[in-house]
Amino acid sequence: MHDVRIGIIGGSGLYDIDGIEIIDEVEIDTPFGAPSDAIRIGMLGDRKVAFLPRHGRGHQYNPTTIPVRANIWALKSLGVFWLTTVSAVGSLKKEIEPRHFVIPDQVIDRTRSRVNTFFDDLAVHAGFSFPFHPMLREVLLKACAEEGITTHDGGTYVCMEGPLFSTKAESELHRSWGASLIGMTALPEAKLAREAEMCYASICLATDYDVWLDEDHVDVSEVMANVAANVKNVKNVLKRVITSVPLGQESECDASSALQYAVMTKPEYISDETWQKVGLLLKKYIDR
Repeated sequence: MHDVRIGIIGGSGLYDIDGIEIIDEVEIDTPFGAPSDAIRIGMLGDRKVAFLPRHGRGHQYNPTTIPVRANIWALKSLGVFWLTTVSAVGSLKKEIEPRHFVIPDQVIDRTRSRVNTFFDDLAVHAGFSFPFHPMLREVLLKACAEEGITTHDGGTYVCMEGPLFSTKAESELHRSWGASLIGMTALPEAKLAREAEMCYASICLATDYDVWLDEDHVDVSEVMANVAANVKNVKNVLKRVITSVPLGQESECDASSALQYAVMTKPEYISDETWQKVGLLLKKYIDR
């Protein structure tokens, strides 16, 4: 099996990255079912990267049905630590214009129909104060700057259930909270990445102003045109990210020890069946 330290989860419209030599495509059977798609392993220079389209190559999964646990478990099994994700989002602030990029630093969870932990059958309480890790955020911000893309540093991402877009009342509520972005895919992805002890951060691509700025509805055709323009730019950013991720400095990132003091359940109370699901995540701390 490959040892790949860098992973990318692509969002709407991002199903591959030009210029990366694909050396393998792997299908991984996880305790949580199949991932969204086969994971493609590529090379950029001397660096390996694992790429997974969040919605599948045919965009067959809506935000609620994405097999997020399988996605994160599969990437973890390959050795991924530095996990960059790409998401299309609506803007809740006038200064964040469609086609601008945002590297958020906070998230608010407004989902309600999603499993948001690997640890259904034991008590594990990891810290989540900074859901988008500062160490990787700096890499993303630098890569965007080098590409000359207008990019906003920080902001709160409200993750809603979907699949419908917001009502006007919801949009105004989220703005009243001071949030910057509205989207449907950051959670439980960020939570599960933390439980998998990955350094996780996102590049958010603004496609519209949600429904707070005069419009009666989100124009899906306009959204998709902005997605296409953003995807072209983000591919170049991602190539810079791959070459600048600080490989070898994993231990300097506190995400690498997120579970060190998080497991409340005593090892003898973890069943063999549960261990088959979560042993990959806990074997560093529990000897079985």
